Amino acid sequence: MGIEANQFKHPEFLVSTDWLAERLGDPNLRIYDCTTHLLPHPTKAYTVGSGREDYDKGHIPGADFLDLQEELSDPDSKFRFTFPSLELFAAAVGRHGLGDDTEVVLYSTTTPQWASRIWWMLRAFGFDNAKVLDGGLVKWAKEGREISTAPAAYAPATFTPRPRQGLIVQKEEVLAAINDGAVCTINALSREQHAGGGRAYGRMGRIAGSTNVPTAELLDPETTAFLPAAEIAAHFAGVGADKSERILTYCGGGIAASATALLLVMLGHENVGLYDNSMSEWSNDESLPMETG
Repeated sequence: MGIEANQFKHPEFLVSTDWLAERLGDPNLRIYDCTTHLLPHPTKAYTVGSGREDYDKGHIPGADFLDLQEELSDPDSKFRFTFPSLELFAAAVGRHGLGDDTEVVLYSTTTPQWASRIWWMLRAFGFDNAKVLDGGLVKWAKEGREISTAPAAYAPATFTPRPRQGLIVQKEEVLAAINDGAVCTINALSREQHAGGGRAYGRMGRIAGSTNVPTAELLDPETTAFLPAAEIAAHFAGVGADKSERILTYCGGGIAASATALLLVMLGHENVGLYDNSMSEWSNDESLPMETG
């Protein structure tokens, strides 16, 4: 599939701070702070810290808080952030007022990948009326917009999951893709990690045969907003994604790779899958091939 993009084919999945500011108070709008933190640890790749404290210190007026690890991940998985059952997910977002007919804006206080992870989960469950706030709270605050410390909550709603196949993928598909020239597998981690250095989740390196487009290089470092569509498209074209029939994305635990997946969909790629447990699983399974260098 050849895609050349000077602009996003699906810009509706990303909204500006101006757009959101004009709609604060809309009774059908649901705004959620999705922040999570990866905290340094002496023996593990990281531990997970809730972003609830960030939310309590200040959030976009009217926003509620979604806890990715505690509320929206499989509690029985040995990995962080594993995709939950449809029953768990539907019940959790419904408690927070995210229903079938609502319009949803997701943001985080750090990088957009936390918001994009929940956006991708919603998409995988058939919900298409979610948007990521470009630049999140970083850009919102830089622009001097109102910050609230008042807790907010929405009335419970009914969320009906309509699962889509192929958006969340497992190691078997990633393994089969290694020798499949029609599939482009993209690592969203840093160039250092891709080569075999930096923070490791197990064995050092990358999934054999995979390419590298670091999520961090797709952002404006000052505002955390995404780069223009043409620049992002050029990054993906540089690894052959524009000519691939299917694209798989991965990272350490399926978080940064969700931003990659979001951007690919916005550019018009329709056949994109996210490797759920990513390197947290792959690098700890000696049977799965890896590369360095």
